[in-house]
Amino acid sequence: MPRLYISAAHKSSGKTIVTLGLVSAFAQRGLDVRTFKKGPDYIDPLWHARASGRPCYNLDFNTQTLREILATLTTRSTGADIAVIEGNKGLHDGVDLEGRDSNAAMAKLTRSPVVLVIDAFGLARGVAALLRGFVEFDRRVRIGGVILNRTGPERQVAKMRQAIERYTDVPVLGAIGRSEALAVRERHLGLTTPSETSAAQTLMAAARDAVRAGVDLDRLLELGSQAADLPLVAAPARRSTGSKVRIAIARDAAFGFYYADDLEALEANGAELAFFDALSDARLPPCDGLFIGGGFPETHADCLEANVALRADIGEKIAAGLPTYAECGGLMYLSRSIEWNGVRREMVGAIPGDTYMGTRPQGRGLVRLQERAGLWGRSPTRPIPAHEFHYARLENLPEEVEFAYDMRRGYGVDGSRDGIRIGSMLASFTHLRDTSRHRWTHRFVEFVRRRRDEARAPSAKSPSRIDLRTRPGSTSVDVDASRPR
Repeated sequence: MPRLYISAAHKSSGKTIVTLGLVSAFAQRGLDVRTFKKGPDYIDPLWHARASGRPCYNLDFNTQTLREILATLTTRSTGADIAVIEGNKGLHDGVDLEGRDSNAAMAKLTRSPVVLVIDAFGLARGVAALLRGFVEFDRRVRIGGVILNRTGPERQVAKMRQAIERYTDVPVLGAIGRSEALAVRERHLGLTTPSETSAAQTLMAAARDAVRAGVDLDRLLELGSQAADLPLVAAPARRSTGSKVRIAIARDAAFGFYYADDLEALEANGAELAFFDALSDARLPPCDGLFIGGGFPETHADCLEANVALRADIGEKIAAGLPTYAECGGLMYLSRSIEWNGVRREMVGAIPGDTYMGTRPQGRGLVRLQERAGLWGRSPTRPIPAHEFHYARLENLPEEVEFAYDMRRGYGVDGSRDGIRIGSMLASFTHLRDTSRHRWTHRFVEFVRRRRDEARAPSAKSPSRIDLRTRPGSTSVDVDASRPR
């Protein structure tokens, strides 16, 4: 299984653009390219998937065991011509002082040769000292080559090449010049997503052309083929023993933060996924449950507000007991309103609170949740590892609102709690991931199935059936939650 680990000296070195260019260039050659991203990240994998034409999977020390990381890499790379893993931040950066959660640790675990992307702006001979430091810091990390990024005139490139060749044993695999065509617009939560960028194909073509012109692709493929063998670690087989349920999932320019293997896990647990567009669809598709992931509802708040029909439909169905799970951007959409830059937009209103977007992160980084009495069945006894990254805060909540989680680490809604529970709805700022440390997709699908079956039960046993004829003076009305939605 040939593979490369793309890392950098520090964050914002341009490694994502370099990775996109490499993946796109390999794919253009007709190679089967599989992509992976270290750590919790939704946006880069969306770009990777667009470049390779295949889903991108995350490798994460926080939510996965070492065995699961290797299983994800080996099983998702089966049959590939090359696997490309993009790191996060710098090669040796991480929370742990010993580097156990760093890119270097991931490269060692996966036995992958590292291609180090160096932001060359302002550098000359000093690039050799920088590289020597990275080589000497941990000799167990194999730095197989360097790509000089955002270079200036050819004279600068020549000086850097000469210095690297004289003072180090690290091969120079290429150089990419500075170009406005290679800039991905950033905003408060990082890069824009491909679905929000009309010029996504143009950008990837520019990245591919820059890599083809400035990087030795054949040497990179040769380097990838030198990756040490990995044990084939099989992922545990998961099959549903229950009947199918249908879960509606918002997927559009406003909501797109979903892990590919989480969606696959939902299906493995017996869910049929019905995707809808919250910006344009007037109603939810027929469904037994609803999942709204993270994204950027604040940047699309005008369109979300304008889609009155869908907001009303979602609000009515949640009030009628539709099992619903929402994360971060989904929570914001289900609140009464979103206010950003002084502009307030009406949202669904299923959560009796209002969202305000700030200028600084409210919650950012790794999270540990201690679940209270579980909405989805028996609660895990151990803290749940997860992550959050939001500039939003929720205000004007009534005191009696029930929370699902106590924060052992992280911020959540108010610094100590997260996970708003109302009826059959759970909405939190925290993002979960389905791994052996918390099989949330199984719990959610079982909850959806249980609620659906209860609604289908005879009316005498069904708590979902409301007969308004018992109210004095009322008109005879029979509301049955078992009717198709």
